[in-house]
Amino acid sequence: MPPIIDVAHLVKRYKKADRNAVDDISFAVAPGEFFTLLGPNGAGKTTTISILTTTLAPTAGTVRIAGYDAVQAASAVRRNVGIIFQNPSLDVNLTAEENVRFHAILYGLYPFRPTFRTMPRAYQDAIHELARILDIDEAIFKPIKTFSGGMKRKLEILRSLIHQPQVLFLDEPTAGLDPMSRRGLWEYLTRVRAERGTTIFLTTHYLEEAEGADTICIINKGKIVSYGTPAKVKAELVEEYLLVDAGDRSRLRAELRARGLTFAETPLFKIYLNGDSVQTIIKAIDTPLTLLQTHTPSLEDAYLSIVGEP
Repeated sequence: MPPIIDVAHLVKRYKKADRNAVDDISFAVAPGEFFTLLGPNGAGKTTTISILTTTLAPTAGTVRIAGYDAVQAASAVRRNVGIIFQNPSLDVNLTAEENVRFHAILYGLYPFRPTFRTMPRAYQDAIHELARILDIDEAIFKPIKTFSGGMKRKLEILRSLIHQPQVLFLDEPTAGLDPMSRRGLWEYLTRVRAERGTTIFLTTHYLEEAEGADTICIINKGKIVSYGTPAKVKAELVEEYLLVDAGDRSRLRAELRARGLTFAETPLFKIYLNGDSVQTIIKAIDTPLTLLQTHTPSLEDAYLSIVGEP
């Protein structure tokens, strides 16, 4: 199947800027994929997602969403995407359902109706179905001002899905939520993705949220610096190593050198695997050890190896 998102040689330079905010990046996202865009502040994430959602024009390159050109067919792109921004965009003077209804009317899905009961059956069924999936069915007709932060986020997801978009863009969707609300929100997003086959495009500062992605794209200073599965990104950027120590440190040091093992003292002995297995290295060491730890790189380690660069 062709990619649902296809970005080719995308460039964006703002007026009076001395460099490109986005500098010739290319990537593709398959239908139903969970794709995560990571990068430090100023890396080009916001610019990229703004172009993909048609709120910003590129300087060069092409972007196609669901087969439509983001510049030439911006309206068609918007009909095929849902967007959840970092900052809430709900009208607190309305009920939850009214927020969704006016959104659906603005998208041209239905003609204006003054009440929920006068809306078409298809809309009513969609509201009940999504409210059930997101576990806010009992609150869907209550005023927004009575909602917690987590419930508002769920409603924004419901609103963004009402027109059955092929792609859901999530720009820092859990910012400001407590850990329990963040976990719950991702449980609901996982259910929505499973039940609807929706493609998810995420930007986030919570790296644990990106661990479950199918594909990760890390950008820095406008360029892609790593791209692939979480395992591939971690393997490319951070090495797996052993931390060991011994009562006779001189003997251990001499043995590591004699066996040709690459290590550093930090002050513990940090032994790099260099393609060997942990078991192979441990078996090769005869010096009695007082400490043995295996370090498996996390996505955070990989990310910080980029962000920490000057």
